[in-house]
Amino acid sequence: MTEKSHGERRTGLLNGFAAYGMWGLVPLFWPLLKPAGAVEILAHRMVWSLAFVLVALLFTRRWAWAGELLRQPRRLALIVVAAAVITVNWGVYIWAVNSGHVVEASLGYFINPLVTIAMGVLILKERLRPVQWAAVGTGAASVLVLTVGYGRPPWISLCLAFSFATYGLVKKKVNLGGIESLAAETAVQFLPALGYLLWLGAQADSTFASEGAGHAALLASTGVVTALPLVCFGAAAIRVPLSTLGLLQYLAPVFQFLLGVVYFHESMPAERWAGFALVWLALSMLTWDGLRSARRAAQIRAGLTAPRPATEAQVHSAVRGQVPSQAPVPGSAAGEASQLNSGVVEA
Repeated sequence: MTEKSHGERRTGLLNGFAAYGMWGLVPLFWPLLKPAGAVEILAHRMVWSLAFVLVALLFTRRWAWAGELLRQPRRLALIVVAAAVITVNWGVYIWAVNSGHVVEASLGYFINPLVTIAMGVLILKERLRPVQWAAVGTGAASVLVLTVGYGRPPWISLCLAFSFATYGLVKKKVNLGGIESLAAETAVQFLPALGYLLWLGAQADSTFASEGAGHAALLASTGVVTALPLVCFGAAAIRVPLSTLGLLQYLAPVFQFLLGVVYFHESMPAERWAGFALVWLALSMLTWDGLRSARRAAQIRAGLTAPRPATEAQVHSAVRGQVPSQAPVPGSAAGEASQLNSGVVEA
């Protein structure tokens, strides 16, 4: 690996840690916005996020995607769906943090990969490997245990997990970059959010102008808090392997969980510890299976590109100046089939 690629990988890792670190520490930010309610905070987040990404797009001069998107009604409809789903996700998360449910909110992002896999089976008709089935089953068992622990289904966690999994599924179909996607989604959210804030001001219930300049600045900074981690994530995604990003994604809920227990002093009776332990077991199984599959895929790619050792007959032919007629050419279809049939790499 060259010095440049080492530097790129290091830059990607730093951006990945920054992105997931900020997402993990964001529960410290939302309580600073009180006495604003969750819906008012959500509306400000929508309005100021659009302002932030528009400034970013002005600097980068990336506008071509907007014209293409406007000419594609199906993708526009998917953007509206994505905006609606992420609105639910943001709103529930802000309410949960400011209502003392940080631990339960963190659970939502722990189980999100399991929900994503389940949706892949139910909606996309994907086939799971045995370990993935075991992980999903363990995750379902954890929800039952946590239902006993909370005395109710962990609806906050389930709402966050299913809304974010749905959001990811829709974004995959839209296929837009991070900043571009956020710009399109907040453009959909902007008018309803601005209308709500104007109505709130007319009712004299808005805290934006009544709680001082510092409070107003904090509400305006919700745009930065929303977009900056996304920028860092985008920088990481193009520089580090997906397997690395898959491991880094657990940093955010780990930080959130620790903040809920250590900083916010939320209670964790034995039933909740048992439920979380099952979730972590399921994620460990999922991570192990993913890393094993990535390693096998890398071995297959290496096997397809590596030249096969010459046989003794081929060596003698080369010495006599003869060209063996059946030798597959490395990199050709025949060469790839020969490598796959050689039994070097297990299926």
